[in-house]
Amino acid sequence: MSKEVASIEFAGKTYSLETGRMAKFANGSVMVRCGDTMVLVTVVAESEANPDMDYMPLQVEYREKAAAAGKFPGGFLKRETRPSDHEVICSRLIDRPIRPMFPKTWRFETQVIANVVSFDTEVDSDTLGAVGASAALMISDIPFNGPVSEVRVGRVDGEFIINPSFAQLEQSNIDMTIAGTDTSIVMVEGECHEISEDDFLKSLEFAHEKIRQLNDLQRQLASKLNIVKREFVDKEIPDELTQSVKDVVKEELIKYVHTITTKNERSEWRKKLKDLAIEKLTENFSEKEEYKDVDLSLYAEEILSKLEKQEMRKMILDEGKRLDGRTTTDIRPITCEIGILPRVHGSSLFTRGETQSLGMVTLGTKKDEQMIDGLLPTYTNRFMLHYNFPPFCTGETGRMGTGRREIGHGHLAERALKLMLPEQNEFPYAIRIISEILESNGSSSMATVCSGSLSLFDAGVPMKKAVAGIAMGLIKEEDKVAILSDILGDEDFLGDMDFKVTGTADGITACQMDIKIEGLPLEIMARALEQAKQGRLHILSKMNELISEPRPELSPYAPRFTTIQIPTETIGAVIGTGGETIRNIVKETGAEINIEDDGTVTIAATSGESSDSARKMIESIIKKPEEGETYNGTVMEIREGMGAFIEFIPKKQGLLHISQIAHERTTNIADVLKVGEKIEVKLLEITPDGKFRLSRKALLPRPEGMPEEEDDYKRREPSHGRRPGGNRRDDHRGGDRDDRRGPRRRY
Repeated sequence: MSKEVASIEFAGKTYSLETGRMAKFANGSVMVRCGDTMVLVTVVAESEANPDMDYMPLQVEYREKAAAAGKFPGGFLKRETRPSDHEVICSRLIDRPIRPMFPKTWRFETQVIANVVSFDTEVDSDTLGAVGASAALMISDIPFNGPVSEVRVGRVDGEFIINPSFAQLEQSNIDMTIAGTDTSIVMVEGECHEISEDDFLKSLEFAHEKIRQLNDLQRQLASKLNIVKREFVDKEIPDELTQSVKDVVKEELIKYVHTITTKNERSEWRKKLKDLAIEKLTENFSEKEEYKDVDLSLYAEEILSKLEKQEMRKMILDEGKRLDGRTTTDIRPITCEIGILPRVHGSSLFTRGETQSLGMVTLGTKKDEQMIDGLLPTYTNRFMLHYNFPPFCTGETGRMGTGRREIGHGHLAERALKLMLPEQNEFPYAIRIISEILESNGSSSMATVCSGSLSLFDAGVPMKKAVAGIAMGLIKEEDKVAILSDILGDEDFLGDMDFKVTGTADGITACQMDIKIEGLPLEIMARALEQAKQGRLHILSKMNELISEPRPELSPYAPRFTTIQIPTETIGAVIGTGGETIRNIVKETGAEINIEDDGTVTIAATSGESSDSARKMIESIIKKPEEGETYNGTVMEIREGMGAFIEFIPKKQGLLHISQIAHERTTNIADVLKVGEKIEVKLLEITPDGKFRLSRKALLPRPEGMPEEEDDYKRREPSHGRRPGGNRRDDHRGGDRDDRRGPRRRY
């Protein structure tokens, strides 16, 4: 295969698709380039189908090579290992738009791999991966109903921007990833600064125009190649099998769809109906030649699911009634609780129908922030939300662990809440939310948003506003349309759209949409958004009935922050050689201390005593010594006959002369002081050469009957004359007492 390239000018840069030069053993390979960002996307499908599968076996892997940004991978191994959360999220952004484009009964294991091989901070690589995946499938022999393209939309100063740079995203109030075909938007995911529903729709219209340009680019590349697709026809279930199952379950199915309202009961009924269908198919067809090697139970389940879908959709469209008896706009009953876990910094239990989320907030310090080491310069993330979906929440057993679904749902809820958090300079805590899904029957990610908001309020985090989320669904048959509020799990599975919207009372903060049908008009999306707004306001009203403002006080078990500003030139003294000084402060006080380059010192402690102690120690280091002040010092060295050296401020020592230890005469200093002992001293004098004279006796009560002495803490000027007369002793020592002793005491 010869090298072929198709390119256009797109968003101010050259956007190109190249094939025929790399990875030629793959069924399809495309190098996508925009600016200096390049992503190599390959697709491979097995040559034999797996008949035992009842799902489409598509695997998408997005990987960022550290070399693409001229970096070494972090960690001990210094090589790329398991995918990061960011890579998992990007994999999902590629998977979701291309998955509906495969034939419904495609059972060939298919793998898409997108490797970022060059990275330019002006162009993000995730949307390039999605375009490359579609292009690779278009030029491969794999059946694919494409093309589909993906772009990112931002808005700065009221102007929409396509594929904004990272710098532009910092100023943007929209960050949405949008994918679509020529006729429809098929996927949306992003975050917004409380935008209106009208602005949301305008961003979709703006994106769709650009998406069509990239679809044309893919067709341009494909037209340069002689592509032969595999012969594949979607397998239809034989009519005789469908009719046989329909005859035996029809009456029971109608009763099941119209009267069974709870998830557990529906599961039991579905199992009974499946057993009836298998029994009937086995009885009627197991001996027939064409079905002898066929697993009729798979047919039974597929037929039953199809019949259930038809009956449910008919009931909703014709009667306006849903599986659990609600109308299309009804929200399930909501209960909210907060403060249910006494030792947790903030907690809530949000229950909506048969879906329940336990929210838990932990407040931490700077050291608890998450370090993100990717293609961008390393940075820290102070807000994390982790979503857990244990098997018991659906009444099942299974493996524990975090899968792609959990990472994706947690990411959506995190984006919904983060824009309502206080600024870090107002609230310098690291914040982690855990959402434990305890019961699940649809919309568990939106329950996570609600429980997360409630638990933040309970923790006393000064949120700007409360946030709620709702999942919308759609049933469409020709001209009949039903938009469903607060969908169940079955409505998600059997419907045409899953549209999650989160926001405050004033606007949208995040969204996620997957559409399973072609040609959905924007007018229907507008109706869905308005209905979602009404549902969101209803949920917020229920939350506000319980708690409408964040608690004024933090949990007694949360760390307290004290922030002080120190001169930048004193940072080194506070830290000490090799961090010795700061480590000693942490060890002695139990506080956590963080020092910024601008001199901002943050002290975190669970008690006021610990915080005050650390603050005083830091202030004592940076404070200039003043004559007459009292200090808590440590005996560092004893010199008999002379005195002791006292460290009265970290890294500053002064001489405690033997005459200043006590009012009584001190013969042996070691009898009074020990090295390492803590003592209070008074700074008598700072000498012209910067030495310090200290006194202990100035702080001790004078023994009764002892005569008054000259004020020792006043600076004395030495006398250089000699008293007239005098004896031999005076002549030998020279000068008066002050003249002899003074210079020896000035340290």
